Amino acid sequence: MKRLLIATLFLCFSVSPALAQTQSQDNHFTLEQVMSAPFPSNLVAAPVGGSVAWVQIAKGSRNVWVASPPEYKGRQLTSYTGDDGEEIGELVWTTDAKAIIYTRGGDLDNFGDSPNPRSAPEEPKQLLWLVTLDGKPPHQLAEGHSAAVSPKGDLVAYISKRDIWSLRLNGSGNHPIGAAPMGTPDKPSALVATKGQSDSLRWSPDGSKLVFVNGRRDHGFIGLYDLAAKSVRYLDPSVDRDGEPVWSRDSKQVAFIRIPASREAAAFAPKRSGEPWSIRVANAETGEGREVWKADKNAGSVFRNIVADYQLIWSADNHIVFPWEKDGWTHLYAVASAADSRSAKALLLTPGDFEVEHASASADGKEIIYSSNQSDIDRRYIWRVPAAGGKQQTAVTAGIIGGNSIEWSPVETSDGKGVAFFHSDARRPGRAGIQIGTASIQDLASQTIPAEFPESSLVEPEQVIFDSADGMKIHGQLFLPENLDKTKRHPAIIFFHGGSRRQMLLGWHYMYYYRNAYAMNQYLANHGYIVLSVNYRSGIGYGMEFREALNYGATGGSEFNDVMGAGIYMRNRPDVDPQRIGLWGGSYGGYLTAMGLARASNLFAAGVDMHGVHDWNIVVRNFVLTYDPLAKPDAARLAFESSPLASIKTWRSPVLLIHGDDDRNVPFSETVHLVEALRNQGVEFEQLIFPDEIHDFLRHEDWLRAYRASADFMDRHLKNSAR
Repeated sequence: MKRLLIATLFLCFSVSPALAQTQSQDNHFTLEQVMSAPFPSNLVAAPVGGSVAWVQIAKGSRNVWVASPPEYKGRQLTSYTGDDGEEIGELVWTTDAKAIIYTRGGDLDNFGDSPNPRSAPEEPKQLLWLVTLDGKPPHQLAEGHSAAVSPKGDLVAYISKRDIWSLRLNGSGNHPIGAAPMGTPDKPSALVATKGQSDSLRWSPDGSKLVFVNGRRDHGFIGLYDLAAKSVRYLDPSVDRDGEPVWSRDSKQVAFIRIPASREAAAFAPKRSGEPWSIRVANAETGEGREVWKADKNAGSVFRNIVADYQLIWSADNHIVFPWEKDGWTHLYAVASAADSRSAKALLLTPGDFEVEHASASADGKEIIYSSNQSDIDRRYIWRVPAAGGKQQTAVTAGIIGGNSIEWSPVETSDGKGVAFFHSDARRPGRAGIQIGTASIQDLASQTIPAEFPESSLVEPEQVIFDSADGMKIHGQLFLPENLDKTKRHPAIIFFHGGSRRQMLLGWHYMYYYRNAYAMNQYLANHGYIVLSVNYRSGIGYGMEFREALNYGATGGSEFNDVMGAGIYMRNRPDVDPQRIGLWGGSYGGYLTAMGLARASNLFAAGVDMHGVHDWNIVVRNFVLTYDPLAKPDAARLAFESSPLASIKTWRSPVLLIHGDDDRNVPFSETVHLVEALRNQGVEFEQLIFPDEIHDFLRHEDWLRAYRASADFMDRHLKNSAR
């Protein structure tokens, strides 16, 4: 038995000036340098005037940016400084495009208690703010989130706690929001007090009504509030889960998705088929509804969402566009809003073996602009297609033919002249850009990438496809150190993303968490490791059967076959030292790291497990509230057998455990229980704990501390010592 070593890492690892100088001479960059570039998100187009706005986070400071025609030179609207962990998001323009309302603080993913990653004496609040484009300081509106501005421009609806509130700005509705002078807003007033939890606030185009989703644990309603009558009506209510409401352009009807209720819903049962979901349209005056389309049985009968603000788009020519995976791939389809489900046939808009992700309507409402991996399965490009069909999709950006860019979150400007989006490649990180007509892509804020960012020292990852232990073809990205000496064997590290509904790409990622992971993989390669990033089964990008893998997660942990396949692939490479292969990953990737160490310590020498899952019977309750292990002992037994804790007796390799104790995705107890088991087993481990930090670390410095600790741990166990 190995000597038990417990090292608790609470201090920040730092690079001495002498070491920094040596790294510079060796063309090695630091974690601070590779993570210095800003990350953009939440791109929104103004309703008039052609401007676009987005959020940018730079070394922990989050701010609102805007770019306007004709120059489209991005400028910063807010002036928040410091790595304070206060998120900014949910941008919404006022109707006159003179101001932007945004949410600052809180957990924008879970809307639970406000996180406090700095451990401040007073808990931060989640607040709504308004900032005008004229350079004046932001104005605090109210406590809450999810603002929705009335098309009339005089009223803002938002959510505070579980209720819907309203706010009238400037003291009256006689002049548009954002117009000077900005007056003091009226006192917020409760608009709708409901049971359950409300979200998805959406005004009718004429501003007379507001629809919302009201979730009630095992079912959900579409609520409608009538401003004139001051009344609430639930549209076509049922025992099922209704959601994703969208208005007709004449404000007379609301379309929504209905997902059949099921008491047998499980977090990891492959959802290849089930009771079919449907699209319904309700009359806004009477509340009566009808079914306009219903999914076929078998493939595609279970709803599969895309990355978009709206899962349903009601086009200007009265078609309802929606995602469906009838052929095993997530595509866009259209059906006439006046259709009857007994005879309606959905029209496929995006045929081919690829997946559609980010989608939005064009300015005139006649086309859909979207990103997909149709030309390159491990990248993303932007396309457009008529909502009524009849024409093939066409490329928006010229980089598709022989290009290596990654593009996402497209929005068309209100004047219809340009498409704004985010883009990256292997070396240049994500940034906001715009394409006007057929002109070259113009970056909106290229000046924000700092001079210290080591673009020229980054490597271009290679696409590799290897066999898993059971023969499935698995995609990965291989990072080879620059000027690799192929005559020698080198230490290697395998990375597993989280999710598991994620896909790592051949370049900088479109999600902040995985942007950081990509930076870490580049850092490891720059410091001599051969790095393999694995797109294991149950991830996205490769079709429904790959995503809805048999026996995955808590129903068998079949992804372990991919862990082993990656390990064997690396072990058999002539440039890899088979005795020095490590693992790292976060969340679901932490689960697979722990599985590899627990079941195959003879293959994997060490690992870094960030907020990983160690007992599915605990974590499943985060996704299926009604899950009771005692009620289903056979399922509970399989869930535990699919967990790392079930194989603790064969775990021998050292591990670094990293976790924030305010994690809302993976309970902190998962690491507590694993530490107890490792101690009892006598396994060497170290720990880095972040008090009050959440799952997706809110502070830039916490990411740096985690990655410094990880690199130091790997160096000590894979570079500087033999097994």
